[in-house]
Amino acid sequence: MDYFSDHSPLLVIDLEATCWESRHAPSGQPQSIHNMEIIEFGCALATRDGTLLDSKSFLVRPVRHPHLSGFCTKLTGISQTMVDAAPGFTVVCQEINAWLGSPAKEFIWCSWGDYDRLHIQAKSEQYNSPPVFLTYPHLNLKQIWRRTTGQKKKNGLAHALAFHELEFEGHHHRGVDDARNIVRLLPFMDWSLGTELVTQWQSGRLDALNELSALDQELGLGYD
Repeated sequence: MDYFSDHSPLLVIDLEATCWESRHAPSGQPQSIHNMEIIEFGCALATRDGTLLDSKSFLVRPVRHPHLSGFCTKLTGISQTMVDAAPGFTVVCQEINAWLGSPAKEFIWCSWGDYDRLHIQAKSEQYNSPPVFLTYPHLNLKQIWRRTTGQKKKNGLAHALAFHELEFEGHHHRGVDDARNIVRLLPFMDWSLGTELVTQWQSGRLDALNELSALDQELGLGYD
């Protein structure tokens, strides 16, 4: 399957989730993938040459911790009023499916790191409601960018843009703006590395929670 032809569609996803300045949930537990809830799917459709085809923000109403912290609101630009008016996770997945339509067989989705993939997978298994894109192959763009550029340490989105002398456009840590800025990095990727870095999703992979535990430290969570 040629996922990486010039005109193959890519979906870039960037999540935002509930978070707290203390890095502890209201329960007192350390902030982790298990107590953070998705509040935004930032989506950008593009081609690998960096052409932005469409983008959209899908806000999600949190239920476990329905009241956003002031820190979270300031970080993401997402207000309490905005999430109060948003639908729940299952309905949002249906809205994303309707927006995407029927992806081509060579469709692939991407994110900056594995956090987004694993968080979506865990929530999809929790609600038994995966968005359609989750059943397609995933590419970790941070990994391919690191291997392309040789950058090992400073590989957050803002640092990656600065490496290519690009300024961030929009509100950093607003999912849809992050997704659009990730698209701007696509032309700098060595796509010959893509095939070996593709991850296929398998339904029911609860062992993903073990991967998520390893990512909890990444979540925190430098917010870069």
